[in-house]
Amino acid sequence: MRSTTRWLVGLSGIVLTTVLFLVPFAFILTMAAKDANDASLLEFSWPAHFQLWENVVAVFQARDYMLIIAFINSTILTVASVTLMVVFGAMIAYVLDRRKSRLNPLINTFVLAGLIIPPAVVPTIWVMQSLGIFKSLVGLILIEVAFGLSFTVLTMRAFIATIPREIDEAAIVDGAGPLRLFFQVVFPLLKSVIITIVVVQSIFVFNDFQNPLYFLPGQQNATVQLTLFNFQSQYVTSYNLLFANILVITIPMLVMYVFFQRQIVAGMTAGAVKG
Repeated sequence: MRSTTRWLVGLSGIVLTTVLFLVPFAFILTMAAKDANDASLLEFSWPAHFQLWENVVAVFQARDYMLIIAFINSTILTVASVTLMVVFGAMIAYVLDRRKSRLNPLINTFVLAGLIIPPAVVPTIWVMQSLGIFKSLVGLILIEVAFGLSFTVLTMRAFIATIPREIDEAAIVDGAGPLRLFFQVVFPLLKSVIITIVVVQSIFVFNDFQNPLYFLPGQQNATVQLTLFNFQSQYVTSYNLLFANILVITIPMLVMYVFFQRQIVAGMTAGAVKG
């Protein structure tokens, strides 16, 4: 009886998940394949005139190939931000776990505050202007790192806590200094959780809409999410091109998630399993 109940609950979860994720994707795909008149009805129906390829080409050609510039900006932003998150997050998590100090509770409070307290946009812009990094890709990279570092530290610290301290002691006996100990001994052991951080944070940064809108204005600085404005105006919206744009910018992260979904689950549960 219990096995039957579990099977029904599992099946219901699979069906519900399929509906929640595949139905919206199917709606985006059908809308992206319609012409302008058909798409303006916003109906979930098969296109009367299938023109997905034409719409995708029009999306790339819009505003002097602005989408290509946006993909380049988003790629640079994602790679740089996630790299800094992984390196700094791992170093902070390692120190917090291995070195006990009276300041650790205060530091933990600040780390948790980074997850709870919402960002203050106006003061942040003022600070960026004072530093001369407002409206620059470098400034936005630092913003993404600051906002994503708390999650990275908490996730990595839980995993580092499962690594035996005897490994550190053996490396120290062999003459390893602090940097060599961390980068050559500890850091390679974090492979599974690093993959989790890379995939999760890459999806978050690549799909971020709010931070580029506030901290990186300007057409030449556009990221992929801001290109959605290309097909919207006060009076007219080209829904077929808008959904084609959504489809194009969704595919890279969707493919990345499909290929690394097992590593994501393994990295998120590694600490619990080893503990």
